[in-house]
Amino acid sequence: MRYNEKELQALSRQPAEMAAELGMRGPKKGSVVKRRLVKLVVNFLFYFRTDEAEPVGALLLEHCRVTQEEPSGFSISFLEDPERKYHFECCSEEQCQEWMAALRRARWGASSQLRVHAEEPHLLPE
Repeated sequence: MRYNEKELQALSRQPAEMAAELGMRGPKKGSVVKRRLVKLVVNFLFYFRTDEAEPVGALLLEHCRVTQEEPSGFSISFLEDPERKYHFECCSEEQCQEWMAALRRARWGASSQLRVHAEEPHLLPE
């Protein structure tokens, strides 16, 4: 299925399985940690500027790897480009474990909700 930006924005407004403000650093060299509202909806991870209603970006969680990087931090990388990592910093080790478990469930489709498929894992411009 192809995606379009309006459909993704509508999906980003749906109730989230998890949502929190986390530190986030993108995959670009020299990228710095920024506070983002992060929402897990079905098998998408949306991230927002903390003062905006529309997402800055979205990650399709199929074919991804979730790895603990430090006690309260994890990363998401994709099988087709494992060097391209998105890093997240949580407030505690417990919160980190909760996020990692939820992301792994979403990645493998443990949710009984309708799953959304797209051709690209990095869907909205950063």
